[in-house]
Amino acid sequence: MANIFNLPQESIPLELFEALASGDDILIERIISSGQITPEGQWYDQTTDEWVILLQGEAEIAYLDGSRQQLRAGDHILIPAHHKHRVAYTSIEPACIWLAVHGRMQAA
Repeated sequence: MANIFNLPQESIPLELFEALASGDDILIERIISSGQITPEGQWYDQTTDEWVILLQGEAEIAYLDGSRQQLRAGDHILIPAHHKHRVAYTSIEPACIWLAVHGRMQAA
């Protein structure tokens, strides 16, 4: 058994991606961010949809079209496959804890 809120004791210079479960066309992962962002001009262009909830911290997602979404603990979004986006901000204190689900899905 593990706890989603347990953080590494050492500082994390890079975002930490931990696969929690996977199966046919699905990946569930925990992501820990502490001030890391996607470099300017780089975009995530994922082949699957991503549903993500921010469990702790604050963050901002930027999209290629110029729009932005600010997230606080408890906020969740669905990012469709090939919808280019980047992480524009993550809080340091507290660190961001994300739960991300990758696969084929649609909003309920």
